[in-house]
Amino acid sequence: MMEVKIEASWKQVLKQEFSKPYFLQIVNFLKTEKLAGKSIYPPGGLIFNAFNTTPFENVKVILLGQDPYHGAGQAHGLSFSVPNGIPPPPSLINIFKELHTDIGLALPSHGNLTHWATQGVMLLNASLTVRANEPMSHSKIGWAEFTDTVIQKLSEEKVNLVFLLWGRFAQEKQVLIDETKHLILKAAHPSPFSADKGFFGCRHFSKTNEYLVKNGIDPVDWKL
Repeated sequence: MMEVKIEASWKQVLKQEFSKPYFLQIVNFLKTEKLAGKSIYPPGGLIFNAFNTTPFENVKVILLGQDPYHGAGQAHGLSFSVPNGIPPPPSLINIFKELHTDIGLALPSHGNLTHWATQGVMLLNASLTVRANEPMSHSKIGWAEFTDTVIQKLSEEKVNLVFLLWGRFAQEKQVLIDETKHLILKAAHPSPFSADKGFFGCRHFSKTNEYLVKNGIDPVDWKL
């Protein structure tokens, strides 16, 4: 089995994946890209940041993204999030606007969502890597199989999770989730192209906390 640097509880849950041909294919692809001098985001140590920051037993909300940011310094392994010192991209600004409308939070001064992740909000992208300045460039290398398995394992082995599916791509993952024991909240994507088609006004932040509290789970402190 490959030695994958990933948080212990996730290593246990996903251990069978790491020896499957598709996963070895991902690793070989990334090595080949590196050898060819390609810049890949996020940096190697942050590819599994969503897993390392939110251990399996802590997960209570899954916010599904599609692809890491492809600009220099933006991606750090958490969907929609950027490190401190990097201006929040347009989709994230719209997320903050909805947070403000929904629960009255002031617009944050930064776009680093690690505080959510440490509370059990898994910020999972469907692809965990991307080539610099080439959106979706790694979407066909096997990551979808891996992250689909992650969603299925969460659905099967846990109860009362909230899945936030924003946009058509995320909503295609609904088939992987057991709706009899989890809450699925769907809305348009927060991108400027679609936010006014049903993302603004979705109130997913307050709805998430209502569901968690109703099921005896600590609500998320969305304040950054």
